[in-house]
Amino acid sequence: MTSTVLDTVGNAAKRLKTEVMGSPVTIGTHNGHFHADEALAVHMLRKHIPAYSSAKLIRTRDPAVLATCHTVVDVGGEYDPAKNRYDHHQRTFDTVFPGRATKLSSAGLVYMHFGKEIVARSIAAAATAAAAADNDDAPKEKEPATAADEATVDLVWNKIYTSFIEAVDANDNGVSVYDPAALAAVGIEKRFSDGGFTLGAMVSRLNPNWNDPAPADPEAAQKAEDDRFLAASARIGEEFDRDLEYYTRSWLPAREIVEGAFRGRKEVDPTGRILVFMGQSVPWKDHLYTLEEAEGETEQKVLYVLYPEKPAPDSKWRVQAVPLTKDSFQSRRPLPEAWRGVRDEELSEKTGIPGGVFVHAAGFIGGNKTFEGALAMAKKALEM
Repeated sequence: MTSTVLDTVGNAAKRLKTEVMGSPVTIGTHNGHFHADEALAVHMLRKHIPAYSSAKLIRTRDPAVLATCHTVVDVGGEYDPAKNRYDHHQRTFDTVFPGRATKLSSAGLVYMHFGKEIVARSIAAAATAAAAADNDDAPKEKEPATAADEATVDLVWNKIYTSFIEAVDANDNGVSVYDPAALAAVGIEKRFSDGGFTLGAMVSRLNPNWNDPAPADPEAAQKAEDDRFLAASARIGEEFDRDLEYYTRSWLPAREIVEGAFRGRKEVDPTGRILVFMGQSVPWKDHLYTLEEAEGETEQKVLYVLYPEKPAPDSKWRVQAVPLTKDSFQSRRPLPEAWRGVRDEELSEKTGIPGGVFVHAAGFIGGNKTFEGALAMAKKALEM
């Protein structure tokens, strides 16, 4: 790995590499009922940090055994990165991720200290893969050949924390997404239970049930429990890996494309409220909101985004209303009510624009057979 990448990941990996050369590494965590945070912490270390790739896992609460472990997560009552101790249960613990308010769990602690190396490696691997795809004769290297700059690593490091890791930290520390007292004060209640969809619930379901048969032999019983933990670590690790891959291989490359479309939006519409992707659609919501905020745009925000359904000359085009927030079902300005739920010729008649395909009943998206038709729909929607 190049010096640029090493500079971005801090001293943790370099210290670790020096300590473990020639000796096996052991990771200790608690046995018994397992949780999402230590399952993810163990996965991040063993899957993404080379020095831990062959690490032995020991699950115990015995202080004497934990003292022999090179690294301990989520148990032991100690947070000391210099000693590779990453527990958060002690009464005095109040560490948070930079710029955030949620108290860290063992997952957040491991990610805070090792996440930059994880991100830098993923970005570099993506760049190497892209270069190889452009040149099939390019040499295949064991280590990524292209380093990411520190600002880019920081950008993705922060993004993955807020999009994935923070939810694990909050779940383990009993922090609700919304202040329960504030919700109760205004009489807001859940319409349905969504607890089964959380990362914590997903891991918890892999614990044994209270009435599941267990081996009588203590060693066999511990092995059976450890096997369940490893399955849980792999399961939540798969979700993390997909998030990591998305942000380094899809979301990050899209940033430049969205910025270019944003800078040229007034060439499409003088008001700047229509954004167009001519080649193909990319993940644009996060980047659009960030660009608008950086520009201080409060009045003439983008209302509609146009893009082809596929990167082909004869592709149909979509007109998508920009949502209030990334995960909102409400749009800044939905397509006109009279168009909603209408298709084909009937839509063309209602809009007065040839080539109509559809407008969703909720008004958040519509389509036309051509770019010109989609643009005309967006411009007409601005006037209504």
